[in-house]
Amino acid sequence: MTVEEIEAFAAIAELGGFTEASRKLNRSQPAISRRIRELEQSLGAALFERTGRRVALTDAGRALLPYAEAALAAMRDGERAVRDAAVRPGGARTLSLAIVGTLADSHIVDALRTFESRFPEASVELRTATSREVSALVRGGEASLGLRYFPDADPKLESIPLGVEKLLVVVPAAHPVTARRLPDLRAFEGERWLGFPPERGQPDSFGHLLDHRLPASGLVGAPITRVDSLTAQKRLVQAGLGVALMPISSVREELRIGSLRAVEVADLDAALPVVVIRRRRGYRSGPAAAFLEVLKDYTPQLLD
Repeated sequence: MTVEEIEAFAAIAELGGFTEASRKLNRSQPAISRRIRELEQSLGAALFERTGRRVALTDAGRALLPYAEAALAAMRDGERAVRDAAVRPGGARTLSLAIVGTLADSHIVDALRTFESRFPEASVELRTATSREVSALVRGGEASLGLRYFPDADPKLESIPLGVEKLLVVVPAAHPVTARRLPDLRAFEGERWLGFPPERGQPDSFGHLLDHRLPASGLVGAPITRVDSLTAQKRLVQAGLGVALMPISSVREELRIGSLRAVEVADLDAALPVVVIRRRRGYRSGPAAAFLEVLKDYTPQLLD
């Protein structure tokens, strides 16, 4: 097996298609296909089941995936360790950080500013993604630290709690419910809700939240439309096609301009735990350790 073959395999497994993997790796699709074909020939097993343009892992592919991810992560850790060792005192070091996009509009931004002011020689590589993608970036060694909603159940990842972000019911500007605060959800009886698809293997993920909270609040059997993009959810709510539970950080701009409204519900005990994740046996770079300490200093006000 070659590094290029393993890299192509892991990208396809993550993204679900050859075209998507070719874009991520900046290689042509025929080159990606050739790498997978040669890898399957060398292993004597098919790694993907192809259905149209989409692919799924075979049993052999699922067996290989954790080892492929570990190999790539170890290589990236080795590269960081060598670069850090080669940096002269006062030289530039890099913090590679993956973060759920909505958290970029919280006090975590202030934590980043503090980090950069304390460590002006460090540079920050910041990537925004969904919680699932943040975990994938950290698991594969593409990011040293990740900030996401809910702890990740993967035993290879360590989840360090930072705090919780309260959820509010978000409605279109012209919604008939005009109150800013309600005692319960009865005013939303018959509404269609917009929520995230559940994450496989993550029973406490954001995608499962509505399944638990709506029945607990008396809305049994409420229709839920699954939308895997927060931006798309907001646009659908704005168009009057449903209501949603959203963290306040994700809708600050829409609330400011009046295209959405938020309703606080007293008996809705719904909040998103925010965690920082890292690989349990991953390389601990100086900038990553320093930023983690800054995050801990900011924990009391991170999600105000």
